[in-house]
Amino acid sequence: MDTKGTTTDAPPPAPPRPARARLRRLLATGASAFALLATAAAPQGAQASQEGRAAAAGSPVTAADRSRSLTVAVSQSVDSLSPFLAGRLVSTTIHRLVYEYLTNYDVKDARTVPALATEWTSSPDKLTWTYKIRKNSTWSDGKQATAEDAAFTFNKMMTDEGAATANGSFTANFKKVTATDAETLVVELKKPQATMTALDVPIVPKHVWEKVGDFSKFNNDKAFPIVGNGPYIVTEYKPDQYVKLRANETFWRGAPKFDELILKYYKDNDAAVAALRTGEVGFVQNLTPAQAKSLSSAPDIKVNDAPGRRFFALAVNPGAQDRTGRKFGDGHPALLDPRVRRALFAAVDRKAIVDKVYQGHAVEGQGYIPPRFADYHWQPSAAQKIVYDPTAAEKLLLSAGYKKNAEGRRVGKDGKPLEFRILCHATDPNDKAIGKYLQEWWGALGIGLKVQCLDNVTDPWQAGEYDLAFDGYSVNPDPDYVLSIHTCAALPSGPGATGQTDNFICDKQFDDLYARQIVEYDKAKRVGLVKRMQSRLYDTGFMNVMVYPNAVEAYRTDQIKSIKTMPEAAGNIWGQDGYWSWWSAEPAVGDAGDDGGKGGGSGPTLWIIVGIGVLLLAAVGVVVAMRRRTTAEDRE
Repeated sequence: MDTKGTTTDAPPPAPPRPARARLRRLLATGASAFALLATAAAPQGAQASQEGRAAAAGSPVTAADRSRSLTVAVSQSVDSLSPFLAGRLVSTTIHRLVYEYLTNYDVKDARTVPALATEWTSSPDKLTWTYKIRKNSTWSDGKQATAEDAAFTFNKMMTDEGAATANGSFTANFKKVTATDAETLVVELKKPQATMTALDVPIVPKHVWEKVGDFSKFNNDKAFPIVGNGPYIVTEYKPDQYVKLRANETFWRGAPKFDELILKYYKDNDAAVAALRTGEVGFVQNLTPAQAKSLSSAPDIKVNDAPGRRFFALAVNPGAQDRTGRKFGDGHPALLDPRVRRALFAAVDRKAIVDKVYQGHAVEGQGYIPPRFADYHWQPSAAQKIVYDPTAAEKLLLSAGYKKNAEGRRVGKDGKPLEFRILCHATDPNDKAIGKYLQEWWGALGIGLKVQCLDNVTDPWQAGEYDLAFDGYSVNPDPDYVLSIHTCAALPSGPGATGQTDNFICDKQFDDLYARQIVEYDKAKRVGLVKRMQSRLYDTGFMNVMVYPNAVEAYRTDQIKSIKTMPEAAGNIWGQDGYWSWWSAEPAVGDAGDDGGKGGGSGPTLWIIVGIGVLLLAAVGVVVAMRRRTTAEDRE
């Protein structure tokens, strides 16, 4: 769930150049002018090598020490650095940067392209898949990435419930996985599986992860750098603060152009936008309409506004349960009546939400798959569609036995007022704004609504302690995963346990359709089944998609010269189905040195430094004298 904020109007001072920042830093510590000049004038290549060695030795380099460092403001905190547990978008984004998958999605049109696997074939009956693993992928500790790593990853997910927490749906149908040699992975299936070229599972290094004990508790956040084979390597992590990554110089596609990437968490998006204006960060996501409008006229800042891959929905507690059918939580029993659920949804004005909350930076929602994925996008028929109709909502409530009392409050047969709670993300102003509209719309029906805005909605959600909740998910080009999280198999093993389920839905008809689509290789037939699944999900009324928000984000053009969106023609930067944005991002000329970050040479920056150097020699002397005097005065 992403957070947003409002804008500020502070003028954007130019960000300090890295060379000058290092001058000031070294001067402040009393370093010699000769060391200062040597550091500032060091060629990019040599400096990157020194920093790489420092990071590899367990001393991650800070952003201030980098000449080609990019800080990205993020609005979610990391839930886990383990790819077996992580569910939040920020975490899965990190894992796409750190680990290769068997396949990737093309940045232009999201078609399947090679990644760790260079090619793949299936047997005529589609029950055996063979992947050829590339020879030129190495782990960041120098070991070769092989089919053994992929076999270990999948087998662990097949045999360890903890390891299946995040992505277990992909391997639930696997019968046997073997590495016949270092370059050949063979997957045998129980029945055909249509997602075999879209297995969104990070492949981990066997020689590191085979030492892990309890996969359900191991968060991979104690030993750094984290061994990976993607374009970036995690070097440092501070919970609820930042994640630092350095470029993987041995990445088979080529090293990223930014030496360091820092994902910095901002609870308040106002602060993130202010940091973008000052140049403290180079990229900000989840902009509000007001922020986007303000930044669109700011110098050295480009706003990207494109159709997103997310949906924003109302989720209703269907009666939280585990896989054995054991009920838990405290969801309101009135919401188990489909007439009550339909009445609530009929009293939601989606157009008003698009116009007033998102101010046009969203599209009205209906089906579960956003229109960006045109093949799978579904819309209800005119007869099936729940339209904004408060009068119809009133009739539905009356038919369900809920009348208004003398005070205008809706009450049941027991005389108790109808009141609900809705989980709201405290950091998301859209949640809060829509919550106020719901209070108004449902209040007109005599229904009370308590908007519970929390920093942590995960705990009460997993415990089933909610009536309704604001929900959202990013959808992949293949829709299997976001459909699987509503199957009975995705339910948790017990009350409060972590599971793949998004909202505790368990519906036999939906499950039957899911089982049929996963084995269907005919694209047209599978599309039809996926649309029927969305229709069923819509009719059960436990999930109601209100809007499909645009990806509204911005970056500094004096820090980022170019960066790929996905789709390449008009798409998002943050949260892509791949690593294309941050792998492709090119430092702006001047931010990486006046030679555009190519390294070497004696450009204008060096001569400026030399010219300033004479003055710095005197300045160092003054600083040393002042420090001596201060020290003496402190002792007195």
